[in-house]
Amino acid sequence: MAVLKILTYPDPKLRRKSGPIEKIDGNVEKLLDDITETMYHAPGIGLAAPQVGLNLRVCVIDVSPRDENSEGLIELINPVIISAEGVQMEEEGCLSIPGFVSEVKRKAKVKVQALDRSGKPFEIEGTGLLARAFQHEIDHLDGMLFIDRLSRLKRELLIRKIEKVLGKEQSYAAF
Repeated sequence: MAVLKILTYPDPKLRRKSGPIEKIDGNVEKLLDDITETMYHAPGIGLAAPQVGLNLRVCVIDVSPRDENSEGLIELINPVIISAEGVQMEEEGCLSIPGFVSEVKRKAKVKVQALDRSGKPFEIEGTGLLARAFQHEIDHLDGMLFIDRLSRLKRELLIRKIEKVLGKEQSYAAF
């Protein structure tokens, strides 16, 4: 296992939509192990393959550091949200935008369909923080960041703050 470099905003690789995993083999299993180690090292509660520069539909989630009722590590290959309901508005951050958070509106309950590391299909349901993590990581697989879920005004203000810290005069619209 290895700790991988986490890409940070405004890296354009974070904006690419990820392709599905066609065959689960030793490379996919190693990727799951590596992104899990990277997530725990960061530390974070979720990490998607695009955040380490690989546009593959793979992510890992473990909300147990912030939710004692959590079941621990969840590995998702080719995840798809198959149902969603309710609304929650909570503060959200991202390992690819370190040091910045904002309130993000998400569904309160979601059901996800995915494959496990052996290729077996499964469904998992999440509420609260777990539902938020599912949506956040699947957004990464679709080339989206949490800042894309903000109102235009909030997004522009946050991007200005990020660019000020980065010392760059880049336009968000260029990505």
